[in-house]
Parts: sequence; C-alpha cells; structure tokens
Amino acid sequence: MPTACILLADGFEEIEAVTVADVLRRAEVETVLVGTKAGTVTGAHGIALQADAVLPEVTDRAWDLVALPGGMPGATNLRDDPAVCALLRRQVAEGRIAAAICAAPIALAAAGVLEGRRATCYPGFRDQLGPATYEEAPVVTDGPVITSRGPGTALSFALTLTAELCGTAVRDRLAAAMLATS
Repeated sequence: MPTACILLADGFEEIEAVTVADVLRRAEVETVLVGTKAGTVTGAHGIALQADAVLPEVTDRAWDLVALPGGMPGATNLRDDPAVCALLRRQVAEGRIAAAICAAPIALAAAGVLEGRRATCYPGFRDQLGPATYEEAPVVTDGPVITSRGPGTALSFALTLTAELCGTAVRDRLAAAMLATS
C-alpha cells in the first residue's frame, strides 16, 4: 500500500489539505496527517485538525509522497522549518514524490529541489520559486516534484497524486465516482 505524509503547519489552507487527504484515502493510500507541532493544527480559516503524528516522530520514515498544502502563514511556516526542508530534500534525492500546492511550493524552493524543474504555484508567489521555470497549468509534474496553483485546483492536484501512486485506472474510477469535471 502506498504511503503519504501531508504536512500541516499553523495557517495551512484547509481545502487543500482535506481534499488531498480525502482523495488519497479513497484510493486506499495510507495517508498520515503530520503536524509540525504536537496537538491541534489550525488552518488559515480557523478550522482545526488533529494531526495523526508530529514531524519529529516520522522523519526517518520513507514516504511514497510528501504533500504540502498552501495557505498563509502555513506555507511560510513550512518553508522556514529546517526539518521540513530536510525531509523534502531527502524525498526528491531518493526519487520519491514531493508535492506542494498554492503558496507551498516556496518550501520546495527553500529546500532547493526546484532547480532546473518546471513548477506552478499561486500567482502571487511566482517570484519566490527560485530557479524553477514557472508554468500556469493547474498541475505541473516534473520528475518527482508535483505542484499546483491553489484551492480551485485541489481536486485535480489530488487526482494527479492518486495517479502517480496508484495508477490512472484508480484515478479515473475515483474521478468518475466524485463527478470530477476535469
């Protein structure tokens, strides 16, 4: 069974975190909500989630996917966390998927994993992608790095992650069951 870690820092974008977790769990991916701190993590719009684990407890685990929701100040909290950056560097160096949506690709840039890659993000963060080649597509996949633009692309992002982990047949089955239009 594939494994996924969704990193949550205070100020995360709720729709991006929950959509990815929901779709991956529907695909039977072992999906763990990992807080950068112990206890409840509060989103940008005041919705609190109880993380399944805290980052220091799972840093040595080999995840098939590490996903970062955006939101502010969640994305900057992820970007500024040395443990998050180390996890992202290891993830990409070992050829496993590192994914970020909305403002969260700034954490990929801070970790140094966007060099020579194509990426997208929420338009206001485009200038913080460092050496990446920016694209305006809803979802951009470049090797083990997958990025997406924002809350409105969360379902497409989650379905892309599902295809990468479980194959296109599972993605297509889930998309049809959820009446996804794109």
